[in-house]
Amino acid sequence: MTTEINTIRSDFPASSEDNNQNGNLDTAQVEIQIEKLAERQRQISATIKIPHPPETIWKILTNYEALVDFIPNLAKSTLLEHPNGGIRLEQVGTQRLLNINFCARVVLDLEELFPKLINFRMVEGDFKGFSGSWCLEPYSQGTILCYTIQVWPKLTMPVSIIENRLTKDLQLNLIAICQRAGEFAL
Repeated sequence: MTTEINTIRSDFPASSEDNNQNGNLDTAQVEIQIEKLAERQRQISATIKIPHPPETIWKILTNYEALVDFIPNLAKSTLLEHPNGGIRLEQVGTQRLLNINFCARVVLDLEELFPKLINFRMVEGDFKGFSGSWCLEPYSQGTILCYTIQVWPKLTMPVSIIENRLTKDLQLNLIAICQRAGEFAL
């Protein structure tokens, strides 16, 4: 089986705080890679360089209930009791697609490997499969943040619409995290 891989690079306006703190940084660059794993399964990775240390980004990512305050289209992010004492998170995303309000819910089990990796796996939700990771890699000017998801929509969800929507959302989410890091630094 051959896999299709598409790479998209997008430049987004950075916040004014980022411009002030980082000299000539006019845009934040998000690179997206889409891999077709199977007919209805995709792996989507989004990567951004953030001019702040990994510990700052870690604090933002692991303040799970505060994610709803700045991540676009995230309507709910609530910690739940985990049966084995781990980290369990319920998240609900909302979108307007084709003039229809669309809502997707996932309950995720998370594994934190400070300060480099957060793995997550859906244990309940509106997809056949949903898993992935946040990877934080230090570099000379800050952190390279990579968010990778493997998604397997149910048959009632058109995979092309889900792929397009997730691609745009991941770009916006990484920009929101970059902007949040700028707010933390003030």
